[in-house]
Amino acid sequence: MTCHVAAVEDLTPDVFRVTLEGRPEALSHAPGQYLELQLEEGTWVPFSIANAHVDDGILELHIQHWPERSNSARLREMMQHAAQLTLRLPSGDCVLDRDSRRPLTLIAAGTGFAQMKAILEAAFAAHERPIQLWWAVRERRDLYLESLAREWTERYPHFRFHGVMEVAPEEPFDGERIQAHVGRIDAALRQGLGSVAGHDVYLSGSPGMVYACLDTLAPLGLEAPRVFSDVFAYAPREPLLPSREASS
Repeated sequence: MTCHVAAVEDLTPDVFRVTLEGRPEALSHAPGQYLELQLEEGTWVPFSIANAHVDDGILELHIQHWPERSNSARLREMMQHAAQLTLRLPSGDCVLDRDSRRPLTLIAAGTGFAQMKAILEAAFAAHERPIQLWWAVRERRDLYLESLAREWTERYPHFRFHGVMEVAPEEPFDGERIQAHVGRIDAALRQGLGSVAGHDVYLSGSPGMVYACLDTLAPLGLEAPRVFSDVFAYAPREPLLPSREASS
């Protein structure tokens, strides 16, 4: 299908947001799914859909720009100058279980926040339950929608936001239901998360990041049937969780 490019907006020097418009019925997707964008004949690039479907004909993408990569530069130029883009969607099984009322723990690295944003929008609209977002980046400026995460903490008393940065922020970060952590995401989870027994857990990032987090969460009560990530489809691991002996 084809979509109209409605807007391209820089969120940081490295991340830009693209808004696409199309027929609402053709853009239907579950929160957490992704689309594939045709870069050229035979070349399709996947991107998480960053908004929950509300039948408005809008798709939102968050795209990391890597100037040194030819595909990234070509994609950026295409987004700025093309009136329409060719897509196929939806794809992916890492989607929100709308019927679950279990506490929800979301863990994202970088632009993996896009997938979590769609899941959060749908979760907020479904029913109230404890929700926490752990967003890992190199430095504070990479939390490209920090203001939105802070807005959620003000609007939803059951939501908590954890910013995990490799470089300590220079300005104050912590606030009501907001906490800063410095270091790797797996170490931050080990030190600050506590039990995840009874939680639904969603992760978005590289295979190395996702599995490092699983190894950290396993002794905290993580249940294999209630953990979700696209990584499990394209980079599976057996066993998914380490044995109790290995994780203790």
